[in-house]
Amino acid sequence: MSTTGTIDKTAIRNAATVIVLRDRMGEPSILMGQRGAKAAFMPNKFVFPGGAVDAEDARVPLATPLPAVCDGRLRDDSPDGLQHPLAVAAIRELWEETGLVLGTPGTWEGDVPEDWTTFAATGHLPSAQSLQFVFRALTPPGRPRRFDARFFLVDADDIQGDLDDFTHASDELSHLQWIKLTEARQFDLPFITEVVLAEVAGRVLDRDPPESVPYFRNNDEASLFLRLRGFPMPDHP
Repeated sequence: MSTTGTIDKTAIRNAATVIVLRDRMGEPSILMGQRGAKAAFMPNKFVFPGGAVDAEDARVPLATPLPAVCDGRLRDDSPDGLQHPLAVAAIRELWEETGLVLGTPGTWEGDVPEDWTTFAATGHLPSAQSLQFVFRALTPPGRPRRFDARFFLVDADDIQGDLDDFTHASDELSHLQWIKLTEARQFDLPFITEVVLAEVAGRVLDRDPPESVPYFRNNDEASLFLRLRGFPMPDHP
């Protein structure tokens, strides 16, 4: 997770999480790692790679944008303009925490942002066309950190390079590994991760973005399970 800027520990931060699905037509597995014992948020839990959106993410160009249908659903019950930094944050966090590249071959123009120098050195530009928005969850009140997390599903076939090479990963997650989808619940998982896994299991054979996206919203008044049905993309001249 990047540490750009000062973090307000009481604020709800927008975040992006990436579920990489491997061998979906055979024995599907997902990539997970374990958070540290001293982590303020979900210590010791096995989680998907992901983290908070940084201010710099809005200024990082994408070689290809999100699918239009995902862009529209990300705008549902959210400020317009957040779609791009969420996609960038997803790609950045995947790289930082696992060393895996979601991008397309290319050379960066101009100065490369500090958080992206090692990614750029691989000879790739970040690409969002393979990200599918599949779930959203707001951390309940009373937790030491609160995130409004958007979960993105990506097929491992769209990752560049060796899927088992984690040598470029930071130390944010330990025990990085591919876990069979049928065995994931044997690990120490956060409750919301179990809910998301059930959603992913139902989408293994469907390569298209979902028609609507589950939203588990926890606030001071109630915990609600909603559906985000999105907005049509505006016409362009």
